[in-house]
Amino acid sequence: MDAIQRLQNVFFEAWSLESSSKWTIDHPAKGQCSVTALVAHDLFGGQILKTTQPDGWHFYNKVNGERIDFTESQFDQSIYYEDIPSSREEAFLDTNEKQYTILTKHVCQLWELNL
Repeated sequence: MDAIQRLQNVFFEAWSLESSSKWTIDHPAKGQCSVTALVAHDLFGGQILKTTQPDGWHFYNKVNGERIDFTESQFDQSIYYEDIPSSREEAFLDTNEKQYTILTKHVCQLWELNL
Protein backbone atom coordinates (compact mmCIF):
# COMPACT_ATOMS: atom_id res chain seq x y z
CA MET A 1 0.00 0.00 0.00
CA ASP A 2 1.43 3.38 -0.94
CA ALA A 3 1.74 6.28 1.51
CA ILE A 4 -1.28 8.15 0.11
CA GLN A 5 -3.60 5.15 0.54
CA ARG A 6 -2.18 4.51 4.00
CA LEU A 7 -2.87 8.11 4.96
CA GLN A 8 -6.43 7.88 3.59
CA ASN A 9 -7.04 4.88 5.86
CA VAL A 10 -5.49 6.71 8.81
CA PHE A 11 -7.71 9.76 8.23
CA PHE A 12 -10.84 7.58 8.23
CA GLU A 13 -9.80 6.25 11.65
CA ALA A 14 -8.67 9.63 12.98
CA TRP A 15 -11.63 11.81 11.99
CA SER A 16 -14.08 12.47 14.78
CA LEU A 17 -16.49 15.01 16.20
CA GLU A 18 -13.41 16.60 17.79
CA SER A 19 -11.86 17.34 14.38
CA SER A 20 -15.11 18.58 12.78
CA SER A 21 -18.47 19.46 14.28
CA LYS A 22 -20.07 18.09 11.07
CA TRP A 23 -18.62 14.58 11.52
CA THR A 24 -21.06 11.67 11.69
CA ILE A 25 -20.45 7.94 11.82
CA ASP A 26 -22.16 7.62 8.42
CA HIS A 27 -20.15 10.49 6.86
CA PRO A 28 -16.80 10.65 8.66
CA ALA A 29 -15.24 12.99 6.05
CA LYS A 30 -18.03 15.59 6.43
CA GLY A 31 -16.58 18.98 7.31
CA GLN A 32 -13.03 17.63 7.52
CA CYS A 33 -11.60 19.16 4.33
CA SER A 34 -9.65 22.13 5.65
CA VAL A 35 -8.18 20.44 8.71
CA THR A 36 -7.32 17.36 6.64
CA ALA A 37 -5.65 19.44 3.93
CA LEU A 38 -3.52 21.10 6.61
CA VAL A 39 -2.39 17.81 8.17
CA ALA A 40 -1.71 16.27 4.75
CA HIS A 41 0.33 19.37 3.88
CA ASP A 42 2.34 18.88 7.09
CA LEU A 43 3.14 15.30 6.08
CA PHE A 44 3.65 15.55 2.31
CA GLY A 45 4.19 19.23 1.52
CA GLY A 46 2.92 20.26 -1.90
CA GLN A 47 0.10 22.76 -2.29
CA ILE A 48 -3.27 23.39 -0.70
CA LEU A 49 -5.92 23.98 -3.35
CA LYS A 50 -9.61 24.89 -3.16
CA THR A 51 -12.74 24.71 -5.26
CA THR A 52 -16.22 26.13 -4.77
CA GLN A 53 -19.01 23.92 -3.50
CA PRO A 54 -22.60 24.80 -2.55
CA ASP A 55 -21.61 25.11 1.14
CA GLY A 56 -18.50 27.21 0.46
CA TRP A 57 -14.85 26.43 -0.21
CA HIS A 58 -13.62 22.85 -0.36
CA PHE A 59 -9.91 22.35 0.42
CA TYR A 60 -7.65 19.54 -0.78
CA ASN A 61 -4.02 18.93 -1.75
CA LYS A 62 -1.70 18.64 -4.71
CA VAL A 63 1.43 16.56 -4.10
CA ASN A 64 4.04 15.81 -6.76
CA GLY A 65 1.69 17.18 -9.41
CA GLU A 66 -1.20 14.91 -8.36
CA ARG A 67 -4.52 16.16 -6.94
CA ILE A 68 -5.33 14.35 -3.71
CA ASP A 69 -8.69 14.88 -2.04
CA PHE A 70 -8.84 12.82 1.14
CA THR A 71 -12.36 14.09 1.94
CA GLU A 72 -14.14 13.70 -1.40
CA SER A 73 -16.29 10.92 0.10
CA GLN A 74 -18.30 13.58 1.96
CA PHE A 75 -20.01 14.54 -1.31
CA ASP A 76 -22.85 12.61 -2.94
CA GLN A 77 -21.84 13.64 -6.45
CA SER A 78 -18.65 14.16 -8.43
CA ILE A 79 -16.72 17.34 -7.76
CA TYR A 80 -15.69 19.76 -10.48
CA TYR A 81 -12.22 20.76 -9.31
CA GLU A 82 -11.17 24.31 -10.06
CA ASP A 83 -7.70 23.79 -8.51
CA ILE A 84 -7.53 27.36 -7.21
CA PRO A 85 -4.30 27.92 -5.26
CA SER A 86 -4.90 28.46 -1.55
CA SER A 87 -2.77 28.65 1.58
CA ARG A 88 -2.46 27.31 5.11
CA GLU A 89 -3.77 30.62 6.41
CA GLU A 90 -6.91 30.41 4.29
CA ALA A 91 -7.52 26.75 5.20
CA PHE A 92 -7.15 27.66 8.90
CA LEU A 93 -10.03 30.13 8.51
CA ASP A 94 -12.28 27.08 8.01
CA THR A 95 -11.11 25.20 11.14
CA ASN A 96 -9.48 26.03 14.46
CA GLU A 97 -6.33 25.27 16.41
CA LYS A 98 -8.03 22.71 18.66
CA GLN A 99 -9.42 20.66 15.74
CA TYR A 100 -6.06 20.84 13.95
CA THR A 101 -4.11 19.77 17.04
CA ILE A 102 -6.46 16.86 17.76
CA LEU A 103 -6.40 15.57 14.18
CA THR A 104 -2.63 15.93 13.97
CA LYS A 105 -2.19 13.97 17.21
CA HIS A 106 -4.55 11.18 16.15
CA VAL A 107 -3.03 10.90 12.67
CA CYS A 108 0.51 10.74 14.04
CA GLN A 109 -0.44 8.04 16.56
CA LEU A 110 -2.24 5.95 13.93
CA TRP A 111 0.51 6.49 11.32
CA GLU A 112 3.06 5.00 13.73
CA LEU A 113 0.80 2.00 14.40
CA ASN A 114 0.32 1.35 10.69
CA LEU A 115 3.99 1.30 9.61
